[in-house]
Amino acid sequence: MNSADDNIHEFHMRECIELAQDASNVGEVPVGAIVVFDDKVIARASNAQIKNCDPTAHAEVLALRAASHATDNYRLPGCTLYSTVEPCLMCAGAALHARVKCIVYGAPEPRAGAVGGEIDYFNRMTHVHKLSVIGGVLEEQCKVIMQDFFKARRAKR
Repeated sequence: MNSADDNIHEFHMRECIELAQDASNVGEVPVGAIVVFDDKVIARASNAQIKNCDPTAHAEVLALRAASHATDNYRLPGCTLYSTVEPCLMCAGAALHARVKCIVYGAPEPRAGAVGGEIDYFNRMTHVHKLSVIGGVLEEQCKVIMQDFFKARRAKR
């Protein structure tokens, strides 16, 4: 990856970080996600599991749904999914089925991450569709938002 790619990924990850902060502000686990096509954001979302009373309302899934509606296509070829944290197995599966070309994430998720951490879904399975994964983009900033959220939650107990 070259520095131009790094700059683009960091630029888009900053928007994800803002979305994660929005989620945190309303008591949701702070995850933000966007879908980008041709360097344009076509969808954005924050975690909304509590708000939507929906265990599948992860930021990544909501962003993929919004992108599908925006493009009027359940497939998202040529799109990149950005997320502040390493996607879980559900979100990785949704990205695979949507046929995104790349997943870019900030902080690794050691317990539930599924694209390079404990589970490496794309390298362990034989899939017809291949996509690339880039991790660690603005990792420290993404990690701090999550750590601060859970630290504040524990302090309220």
